[in-house]
Amino acid sequence: MPTCSLHPLPYRADPADYFAAVRQAPGAVLLDSGRPMAQRGRYDLISAWPLAELAPGADESANDFLQRLRAGLAKLGSATAPADCELPFIGGLIGYLAYDFGRRLEAIPIQAVNDLNLPDAHFGLYAWALISDHQLGTSQLVFHPALADAERERLRKLFSQPTAEPAQPFQLDPAFHADLSETAYHQAFERIQAYIQAGDCYQVNFAQRFQAPCQGDPWTAYCALRAACPTPFAGYQTLADGGAILSLSPERFLRVSQGQVETRPIKGTRPRGLTPEDDVAQANELLASRKDRAENLMIVDLLRNDLGRSCKTGSVRVPELFALESYPNVHHLVSSVTGELAAGKDALDLIAGSFPGGSITGAPKIRAMQIIDELEPTRRALYCGSLLYLDVRGEMDSSIAIRSLLVKDGQISCWGGGGIVADSNWQAEYQESITKVRVLLETLENLNSPVIPA
Repeated sequence: MPTCSLHPLPYRADPADYFAAVRQAPGAVLLDSGRPMAQRGRYDLISAWPLAELAPGADESANDFLQRLRAGLAKLGSATAPADCELPFIGGLIGYLAYDFGRRLEAIPIQAVNDLNLPDAHFGLYAWALISDHQLGTSQLVFHPALADAERERLRKLFSQPTAEPAQPFQLDPAFHADLSETAYHQAFERIQAYIQAGDCYQVNFAQRFQAPCQGDPWTAYCALRAACPTPFAGYQTLADGGAILSLSPERFLRVSQGQVETRPIKGTRPRGLTPEDDVAQANELLASRKDRAENLMIVDLLRNDLGRSCKTGSVRVPELFALESYPNVHHLVSSVTGELAAGKDALDLIAGSFPGGSITGAPKIRAMQIIDELEPTRRALYCGSLLYLDVRGEMDSSIAIRSLLVKDGQISCWGGGGIVADSNWQAEYQESITKVRVLLETLENLNSPVIPA
């Protein structure tokens, strides 16, 4: 089998300098582990200039689109990494699935307004990547065998002395506003409670959207956000219309490595304390909360079922339950569900059986999605979708696109939500939906005009 080739570069813990060299190129994408401030992620992945771009047609089914993604990988061609070299990606697909791609997988009514008009999915087929491994302290270019020699040489020169135009200012005019009033949120909450009491569902993840007119360079906004809220599943993707996806996600959706599957759902949140003592108290309260543990367990059970559709019978396990993870703005309760892909199944089968992630829908999933569509006034677009890569070996990693923003058509949109169960308190849930994204909103509202270096 053909082997990828490597070109070493000086190691950089922060991907900004390398990405700045390509960020204005077609299909520029950064999957960002949030280093050096965030500690959980291992790799940064940068690419641009895809060989092909794939998006679903207006009436194309999910399965037909996923089959086109498989065909794209097959066209690029099989390859392997050099011996004794651990690489997450050696060439393949990088892109996003919007939450609304789920409409192509399940029967969901069309009630929420599609005012953002974001395509349900978009992937580039990439024959190279710049990968920084923060565990080994390396940065290197990875070339798939299909990449032309002239392009390899161009990329070596480009990254040997990366230079870029300084990023331009980014600003809001005016500040963010919510699309739901507190009264409207309360009314939707009561409707969810009625559905729960009627036995329709056990949990519904309900969200509100914050929006503001904006102008300037989205990369400037992303650099400010990653400094304020570093997270291990962050990412920046350019859009064809000059917009961008800015994701500061702390949550893994699905990972596949050598046939082993993992998902890490987040359910349960507390704000960080104002003092060290208060912070410890908030964390301990979350760990001891029967409500949050029950909410987390509901989603763990849902994901065990989802993974079971594509994993070997008996291989699905829960090695970690109710673990504490802390971020600059919140504490989270996180669990892990693992499995082994069944014979004849691949990462795209796993996506088809599990998307969108149960942690951001509710339980049972389809009914929760129907209620979300009824009660949230606008479609979620990117929010609660996924940023992901999938390479020609079948290696995949993906996020849940929470703490994520969409810059499109002169507007920036951000969403905050949480799981509502029978014993939820509406004021607490309303406040949590704001707490989760407050650091993002305030960072951009406070962004001043001077240029932020790329």
